[in-house]
Amino acid sequence: MSTEPPPPSLTERRKAATQLDIAHAAAELFATRGPHATTAEEIAQRAGVALRTFYRYFRSKQDAVSPLLTVGADRWRGLLADTEPGSPLLPALRQAAERALAVPDAQAAEALLRTRGLLRAGADDPALRAVWYRVNQESEERLVPVVARLTDGAVDPLEVRLVAAAATDAVRIAMETWAGGDAGTEGPGSPAELAVRCLERLLGGAEKG
Repeated sequence: MSTEPPPPSLTERRKAATQLDIAHAAAELFATRGPHATTAEEIAQRAGVALRTFYRYFRSKQDAVSPLLTVGADRWRGLLADTEPGSPLLPALRQAAERALAVPDAQAAEALLRTRGLLRAGADDPALRAVWYRVNQESEERLVPVVARLTDGAVDPLEVRLVAAAATDAVRIAMETWAGGDAGTEGPGSPAELAVRCLERLLGGAEKG
């Protein structure tokens, strides 16, 4: 019997598309005006939705960008989920991070630069920063069963949670470090390069336990 989740319904796909439209509108306005000078009404208008629709999906204007902040983590977790159980842990995490943060085209580079702008805006907006930390916490929780499956029962639950926490923090720190500088989206100092460095430093001994 298949364990694959059923594909999203048409209603779910439309909901996700609307949320992403609102998220893009919020990110654009935050980039040009800053979070403090942007209202939820303006975000809704830019996205072409009613204000009540905005609040149906998001609790605040800062929360509206959460779909954009979760994209990389979702891609990374999906790549890990496709990895053969029992594969060496650190190489699997490293390869997934490299692929998730790769920039094969202009659209991928634009997405990373948009995240950089949001993280920089969060430096002066506690509510936006809180959204970023919440997204990372949720990502860590969702990573636990993926790591458990990847280790194929060879690692105890406490170690699995520690690995999920360390891996999530490694990528978070890499993104924050990159956002605070001027490095490009590829090469030295890029998100992918920094994420690999952080993973190796934080998880280098994980496979020795």
